[in-house]
Amino acid sequence: MKHLSIIVPCYNEQEVIRESYRRTVLVMNALDIPSQIIYINDGSHDNTRQILNEIADNDSRVKVLHFSRNFGHQPAVAAGINKCNTDLAVIMDADLQDPPELIPQILELQERENANVVYCVRRSREGDNFFKRITAKIFYRMMNSMSEVKFPLDTGDFRLIDRKIMNQFNQFHERSKYIRGLISWIGFKQVPFYYRHENRVAGKTKYPLNKLFQLAAIAFIYFSNKPLRLAINLGFTAVIVGIVLAAWFTLGKIYGFSNAEPGWTAIITVITFFGGVQLLTLGILGHYIGVLFDETKARPEYIIDEERNFQ
Repeated sequence: MKHLSIIVPCYNEQEVIRESYRRTVLVMNALDIPSQIIYINDGSHDNTRQILNEIADNDSRVKVLHFSRNFGHQPAVAAGINKCNTDLAVIMDADLQDPPELIPQILELQERENANVVYCVRRSREGDNFFKRITAKIFYRMMNSMSEVKFPLDTGDFRLIDRKIMNQFNQFHERSKYIRGLISWIGFKQVPFYYRHENRVAGKTKYPLNKLFQLAAIAFIYFSNKPLRLAINLGFTAVIVGIVLAAWFTLGKIYGFSNAEPGWTAIITVITFFGGVQLLTLGILGHYIGVLFDETKARPEYIIDEERNFQ
């Protein structure tokens, strides 16, 4: 018989964690397979740690990892996968925007399709504002156009993965992970499950705009070298523009069809253009070099301070 783990990263979720646990346990009790919850406390500085310890002390099916500090959502998900020892795992957030009541349907689809991954596609994003919905749509489509691997559109980390996927994932050594991208990259049989993304039950989002941009940067850098080719193309374009402008002004001076002498507008324009291209190129190269620097340090992706209910 297969066993299921529900992996739930948490960061400052004291307002919602009890309700999240209550609803998840109701689903677990109705399942016909053994199940457990793995909570990963990502360095919360509210009462999330105390609440999770209390829940774990009263329910042996609840396992808890406490990080030594806040390492981020993706390292928290990675830790849950690394510590998971069951046949199947569902990854979901604690805020209940991904309803745990959908887990039986996801399991049914996985069994019917004999799938290695069931990725959950958002038909609607009830909890997100207009700007976030638009930028998310743009991001996924840009990512697919730039990456060598095609990713499912409008998906998050809410998904089911089987033991084969987890075994392959645990072989990855990247320190900065874009997990939904890595799972797509692994391959095997992956099928969609369409659902409605709910509003948060309580609390505030833990993915503000700056963190979303950081995640997008990791996705682009780790799954595409097209930004480097873009830098090369921009540099080549700048050279061509420079040659054309030089020829234009030189011939204009000789044949009198260009009065470039007043010239400061043209000079400022050319300097601004070339300076912008150089800075953009250096910025792209610097980002790749920064990633290499972080990877070569080989620091651990996360540090666990305490474990509860793990054998």
